[in-house]
Amino acid sequence: MVVKIHTKETGNKKSRCADIYILFFHLEVFIGQLPFLTRRLLSVNLQGTHTPVSFLSMAEENSTDPKREDIGKLLYGCEHYRRRCKIRAPCCDRVFTCRHCHNEATSLLSNVKERHEIARHEVKQVICAICETEQPVAKVCSSCGVNMGEYFCEVCKFYDDEMKKQFHCDECGICRVGGIENYFHCTKCGSCYSVELRDNHLCVENSMKNKCPICYEYLFDSVKNVRVMKCGHTMHMECCEEMMRQNQYRCPICSKSVTDMSRMWRILEDEIEATAMPEEYRYQVSILCNDCNCNSRVFFHIIGHKCSHCNSFNTRVISNTEILDVPSIN
Repeated sequence: MVVKIHTKETGNKKSRCADIYILFFHLEVFIGQLPFLTRRLLSVNLQGTHTPVSFLSMAEENSTDPKREDIGKLLYGCEHYRRRCKIRAPCCDRVFTCRHCHNEATSLLSNVKERHEIARHEVKQVICAICETEQPVAKVCSSCGVNMGEYFCEVCKFYDDEMKKQFHCDECGICRVGGIENYFHCTKCGSCYSVELRDNHLCVENSMKNKCPICYEYLFDSVKNVRVMKCGHTMHMECCEEMMRQNQYRCPICSKSVTDMSRMWRILEDEIEATAMPEEYRYQVSILCNDCNCNSRVFFHIIGHKCSHCNSFNTRVISNTEILDVPSIN
């Protein structure tokens, strides 16, 4: 483009100015957070006098380059989101790229009383990353005309340049990702679940409006994947996987098995049959099954105790009774 401008005399001043404008606009985007100098870098009108001219409109009329609203797409943002704006937090009047950046920064404040989280729905002002103009929340910048986010939710004040099949759930009151066709809102659980769980999960009232029992991060609006366990309780998928890598297979909240343990139960049963207990340890104990909540009386064994109702070994001893002189029954 630069060679064409300097070597060819064809074309009018209007088209050449537009080409120069586009060149500088692209340079500005790749350099980063430069002021919006391309609007005022050149000031020549079609007659050659030095009066302000709208090069943006000239570029728009003559260029076949990407549309103005797409300029800078995916080039701005933070580790959480790609977006072409920053938000002004109404709680502390500071500027952050997103709510997660705000919450992470404020959680590190030395004064515990100053630590707080942003209320996303209360954000009123945003700052365009291209022209640095502060303005009321909107999808398109009122100054330079770029989309500040390819996806925009006016309710959540949420911007994202990466399309992840985002959708807003009115019942949840927030935006989620993955496609509205792949999720349903469970009224009792109070959250959106995969359609695979429709009529196929145990409902626990407001199960998502709690902290992960492993890392204690609030689950309802967490950006991490969440697992709904058989018992209906929820936790981060990565936390659950790490828990099972540590050979822990019980829900940290209710102690029920988090996965199908039938294969492991068969292995334990074979081990018990192959391992006889000494005579002094042959007595009965009362056990409570964590999976079916039923009581049983079984013989004590160092390896484990099998529930008489559901055959689970996820049990706990609740009392001991040694068998000393058991009368025979005629």
